[in-house]
Amino acid sequence: MKRILVALLFTTYMVTNAQKIQSPSEFLGYELGTEFSRHHEVVDYYTYLAHTVSDRVLLKPYGKTNERRPLLLAYVSSPENIKNIENIRANHLKSTRGEGDAKIAIVWLSYNVHGNESVSTEASMQTIYELLTNKVSYLENTVVIIDPCINPDGRDRYVNWYNENKNTPNNVDPKSIEHHEGWLNGRANHYMFDLNRDWAWLTQVESQQRLKAYNLWLPHVHVDFHEQGINEPYYFAPAAEPYHEVITNFQRDFQVTIGKNHAKYFDKNGWFYFTKEVFDLFYPSYGDTYPLYNGAIGMTYEQGGSGRAGLGIITRTGDTLTLKDRIAHHFTTGISTVEVASKNASKLNEEFKKFYTNKNFKYKSYALSGSDDKVNALTQLLAQHQIEYGWSDATTLKGFDYTSGKIKSRKIAQNSLIVSTDQPKGTLVKVLFEPNAKLSDSLTYDITAWSLPYAYGLDALATETKVNATTNITTKDPIKNIISENTYAYIGDWNSMNDARFLADLLKENIKVKFTQKPFTLEGKKYERGSLIITKSDNRNKKDFAIKLSEISEKHAKHLMSTSTGFVDRGDDFGSSSVHLIKKNNIAVLTGKPTSTLQFGEVWHFFEQQLKYPLTVLESDFLNADDLEAYDVLILPDGWYGSFMRNNIQKELKEWVKNGGKLIAMGGAIEGLEGKNGFKIKSKKTEKDTTKTEPLISYEDSEREGIKNLITGAIFKTKVDKTNPLAFGYEDTYFTLKLGDDAFDYLKEGNAVYLEEETTPTAGFAGSDARKKIANTLVFGTENYGKGQVVYMVDNPLFRGFWENGKLFFVNALFMVD
Repeated sequence: MKRILVALLFTTYMVTNAQKIQSPSEFLGYELGTEFSRHHEVVDYYTYLAHTVSDRVLLKPYGKTNERRPLLLAYVSSPENIKNIENIRANHLKSTRGEGDAKIAIVWLSYNVHGNESVSTEASMQTIYELLTNKVSYLENTVVIIDPCINPDGRDRYVNWYNENKNTPNNVDPKSIEHHEGWLNGRANHYMFDLNRDWAWLTQVESQQRLKAYNLWLPHVHVDFHEQGINEPYYFAPAAEPYHEVITNFQRDFQVTIGKNHAKYFDKNGWFYFTKEVFDLFYPSYGDTYPLYNGAIGMTYEQGGSGRAGLGIITRTGDTLTLKDRIAHHFTTGISTVEVASKNASKLNEEFKKFYTNKNFKYKSYALSGSDDKVNALTQLLAQHQIEYGWSDATTLKGFDYTSGKIKSRKIAQNSLIVSTDQPKGTLVKVLFEPNAKLSDSLTYDITAWSLPYAYGLDALATETKVNATTNITTKDPIKNIISENTYAYIGDWNSMNDARFLADLLKENIKVKFTQKPFTLEGKKYERGSLIITKSDNRNKKDFAIKLSEISEKHAKHLMSTSTGFVDRGDDFGSSSVHLIKKNNIAVLTGKPTSTLQFGEVWHFFEQQLKYPLTVLESDFLNADDLEAYDVLILPDGWYGSFMRNNIQKELKEWVKNGGKLIAMGGAIEGLEGKNGFKIKSKKTEKDTTKTEPLISYEDSEREGIKNLITGAIFKTKVDKTNPLAFGYEDTYFTLKLGDDAFDYLKEGNAVYLEEETTPTAGFAGSDARKKIANTLVFGTENYGKGQVVYMVDNPLFRGFWENGKLFFVNALFMVD
């Protein structure tokens, strides 16, 4: 009787409070689904809820976007849980150490990671309102964390575009302009990055700030709400193969449990849906896989619509898909997810604790070594993921050697970096560091290789025994170069992005810098090709030379060797023609059609946020010969250049290069430079074997047969010509991430990085026909033409901003190739 009375009082309390809460439609002043809400209006509604029912909604900002829009999390639960929110969080995290007695389910709902997949933010408002009114019972043992918009910059770009272009009333004709976004679409963030592929790499401010908040909670369930093509039915879990092998049986089974609950509601409404197709669980940087590798039930939900649907559109079946329909579907799966989590709170807590017990992975430790700059870059990423690491004594280890691909015993140096799987984040360590992730199915949605030792260009051993490590490293004295009036020159090495940023800052301060094309030895120390030489004589007219050089070297912790002479022991002296002045280049990048939005964004972000060197963005529609005269370097990002090059542009580009310009062509841009009137680059021609009769392929097997021609983001071992300025700072081997089977013949000269006959991937999947096609082909190369140069980058060294070891090739193209 007492329990019944308490329940009645609780229900009365909730109903009374519910009457005080305005629905999204009431608050916004228009019926939800009849307009797209701008981000500030969404923020206003969540702020209103936090003030109106502060005992049940806690609203916390976790950062800002590049365009200064706020990033918010709403914590929704019962009054008792909100009051004890910090204790709930702390007790939950004890499970990662096998401790505590957590009983509350933690559900995290992420909306609108792709800005033009805009329905989900609208659905988030309906979802939180429902949880605070009709579904309050779910919150008694559940904390729901709602991120109403992961990508506010992209969302507002789309919403503003749509409001500017739609008819009034809206037009459901698919041909209407309101269903056709332009080149600058709303999918990506400010820098045109896909935030749904950045969870592991953390190149973007939204990802970096979100992960700090995510690691404070490590939820039991995480849902990433998306949209797909307008003609597709709804997709929800369980996911398609391949599943990464670390995903547990419980994680697999619980996806089915949730999917069946969704199906119950969709069946009741007669809504179409599909499961177990297309969207797999392998690539680690998604909003479903990254949470899975951290113990959650990670899921993607896909509603038909995306940037084409607008407020309503006619599909190929003749039905009209409205924004209201799309809201209803995402709202239903969101509420259904919380319902299932609430009913299974005990099981979720039990299995979450099991996930964090020690796993018997094959490789127990990863030992890495290389330049201090590269090791530091990796440890910064590890720290963001809260992955523990340490440092070893000098010793001999046996393990899988990443460079040779074989089991070897070799000495590792004092203070080599050690990352072990024997830690709370051990599963994530395995996924990010393993040499070659196991594929259960070669039909995948994204890249199939990403191993961090290859991405960061570090020597690595994976050992089957745990390597002892200490958190203490022999500290080095802070870099404090003595800049003296008696010094003839200062010399710095060249092998990392830190060196590149140091150079960029020197050039911005108008400090003249040279580099050597040949190795030399001075005072018993050998300096490799590309080493920087900063002479007092070159900078004699810069009054603050010593002060600025000291400040910049200290900023980048850049050690400089000083010398009182330019007379070297071996090699060419500093006055030799092999020692070149680095030009402070005026650099431009092409944007708009025909470039790829994402590839342009990678270049843009690289200059502004990584290299920090000025860049001019040139709109392709207005590019002409007069524009080019003002620039030393023009970058053509990957894209589709066929028709663009036919409009006399190819001829103008050739003339500009002939007169001393430097053209950097990436990916698809290279094809646009081919042809009778183009440059010397040529696509590789593959001849079909006419002596063999190809077997007939059934319609059902045609897709799987087609993967013979695919390379789904695989890593290949390539040869490097260290004497080519494009390759300065590299050894004779480079591991490239290849995203397709584009293949170009070797150049007559200037082949800096190339594939030979053997094309078995080091990691990831490559189809048999694709492997044959890329044999003996160019990866990076240079062509001299007149007074200028063309740099070809068949593979993308800036891909998603995470392939750290490729970036120096790009900087070499900017400054070393002359």
